Amino acid sequence: MQKSQRLIQMMMRINASKSFTVRELADEFGLSSRTITRDLQELSELGVPIYSVQGRGGGYRLLQERLLPPISFSEGEAIAMFFACQSMDYFSSLPFGEGADSALRKFYHYLPADVREQIDRLKNRIMFWSPYRWMSPEILQTLLQAIMIRSVVTIEYKSSSGVSERNIQPIGLYASSGFWYCPAFCFLRGEIRQFRADRILSASINESIPCRQDITQKTLMDKPRKDQQEQTVLRLELTKKGVWLLESNSRIAPYIVRNEDGSGYADIRIAAEDLRFYVDFIWQFGTDVKITGPNEAMTCMKQKIESMRLLYC
Repeated sequence: MQKSQRLIQMMMRINASKSFTVRELADEFGLSSRTITRDLQELSELGVPIYSVQGRGGGYRLLQERLLPPISFSEGEAIAMFFACQSMDYFSSLPFGEGADSALRKFYHYLPADVREQIDRLKNRIMFWSPYRWMSPEILQTLLQAIMIRSVVTIEYKSSSGVSERNIQPIGLYASSGFWYCPAFCFLRGEIRQFRADRILSASINESIPCRQDITQKTLMDKPRKDQQEQTVLRLELTKKGVWLLESNSRIAPYIVRNEDGSGYADIRIAAEDLRFYVDFIWQFGTDVKITGPNEAMTCMKQKIESMRLLYC
């Protein structure tokens, strides 16, 4: 076996172990302990994060940031991977620290020259654009760490009613329209709530509060059900442009009924507590989307219109 092949196999072997000894590797590879020691030294110089453990029962361990084994990509896979990673550049903050940028630089550097040429020709011609929304990367990293280690987080959260301290158990993180959101169990409210990351003023791991096992089993796909809460029907009239504006919205599109002239209407069953949210959402579409029911929603919209009128009087 060539030395380069041996080093790759050794890197894969030790990457899969939390700890190992020179004797274990020597027996497995059929080499002397002296040769294994030299190979480990070379791997360390190449950047494999190995450190020795002194004393009885010692050996070697990998640092927390372990390395992945080499992976072969086809040309199409390499281009897809590059732009998938580059898409994260358009977020103002990420929960991955500098890992995303570092990985992309390494990936690009080791691509064949002709593949790099193809990527260079496509740069600034393929974008996954996201609105710029600043938020603390440190807070995102704390939330991500809590999800990975299944820990409670103590946060300071700014809402319309002011700033409050909450203990939450994060379920996941997702991005939408440039914002990062963290669905989490709120110990103060005793239920799952959604927290917008840019409204979290501080966040720290809190190991003194045990995690709830039922929450650790949940994922982002387990959306809280609201069909047991008080319900109401939001009724909308849509111009032709209104149909076009809302047909890409996952909340409303399934309920749109088109008329022959291209206009339409929608009757959407929602939780009554979400009515204000929908009124605020509909506001942005101006005269192309009209609320026709319920009366509470129409009254709320009239109040917003009157407030805007007074602002410009």
